[in-house]
Amino acid sequence: MAEVNSVVRAAGGVVWRRSADGVAEIVLVHRPRYNDWSLPKGKLDPGEHELTAAVREVFEETSVEAVPQVRLPSVRYLTGEPGVEKSVDFWSMRAAAWAPRAADHEIEEARWVPATDAHTLLSYAHDRGVVRAFLDVPPVTGVVALVRHAKAGKRREWHGPDAERPLEPSGERDARALSGLLTLLRPDRVVSATPLRCRQTVAPLGLPVTVDPAFDEQAEAGPAAEALAALALRGGTTVVCSQGKLMPALLTALTNRADVDFHTRKGAGWVLCFAGARVAGRDRLAPLSLR
Repeated sequence: MAEVNSVVRAAGGVVWRRSADGVAEIVLVHRPRYNDWSLPKGKLDPGEHELTAAVREVFEETSVEAVPQVRLPSVRYLTGEPGVEKSVDFWSMRAAAWAPRAADHEIEEARWVPATDAHTLLSYAHDRGVVRAFLDVPPVTGVVALVRHAKAGKRREWHGPDAERPLEPSGERDARALSGLLTLLRPDRVVSATPLRCRQTVAPLGLPVTVDPAFDEQAEAGPAAEALAALALRGGTTVVCSQGKLMPALLTALTNRADVDFHTRKGAGWVLCFAGARVAGRDRLAPLSLR
């Protein structure tokens, strides 16, 4: 087996749209340098989050403005450079807008093909495997990003009502970083638990915030899960900010997965993709500063 001395991080997507007759199509790219057909992807910039890189690279290679949804399997493979391996994170992405892309030395053509036919054009087995995983996911009808409020100092050091305890400076920084990732999901609405620290965590999104005590830490997990599923049924993308004591039980009730550790750090969360009222995919979401 070849010795691996370094790993190059990259990210990309299986980007889909519906054709006029309702067929799911995905976009593939032809690279003249390698004379191959592949999924759009590219290397992470220094200090770049992989989700940010995936959206950026997809746009650069295809001129498609894409919205991440379900996390797909990552792939690893040896590059042409001795001792160098590439690791690529992939997401299913909804095409929000697109335009023809002019050919250049990197991408000669970006072509939409029926998703079920993509395997006949793709040059590499690892790309074909990612597309198979995409085809196994039910069509996503709604997305909810469930996040925990950022750091708000210690409760015992706050002398006012606990519901009015604000974010501390490091929490404000984490909230801004989290907002940068949430913006990639193109949220349509924002819902928050009652406490000020929850509302402040989602404030950087710049959208109206609806307060719902169903997501307060004193709430019961079952009704909270029902409220979250109801938001998913509205379609589009909803951001919900809740609290650490409720979220593990809420996520367990929602997914029926008692075997998963749903503990969530402050200022981080989960992307939940729904097919109707059922969770079809989940993925942790955290700024790089919280890893």
